[in-house]
Amino acid sequence: MITAMDRTFLLIGAALGFLGVVFGAFGAHALRSRLSPEMLAVFETAVRYQMYHAFAVLIVAAGVGHIGTARLLVMAGWFFLAGVLLFSGSLYALALTGVGTLGIVTPIGGLLFIIGWACLGLFALVR
Repeated sequence: MITAMDRTFLLIGAALGFLGVVFGAFGAHALRSRLSPEMLAVFETAVRYQMYHAFAVLIVAAGVGHIGTARLLVMAGWFFLAGVLLFSGSLYALALTGVGTLGIVTPIGGLLFIIGWACLGLFALVR
């Protein structure tokens, strides 16, 4: 039986994956001639990390569905989502606008990814 929490993470993971494919295709086809190689690489990094963490959120959804709602597991999912929003979001904005100060947010998103992975690892250790 699907619970609200695993449904939430399943939907978030699916949305992140869907948008990652859409943004990847957009970057490969529509932006290739519009962005400098450096900014295209920034955009591609954003897509790559979004896709990695779409799968991480799906792992959380599977864990919640199999084990139940565990605090560290749920925290990992929310940290992954926040990391995508800040890390990938700031890189998308940087690549599309060229405003370098947007990159200030990127390390915060990266830190949230790290915290999410730490929560997932701790969950595995204490479970």
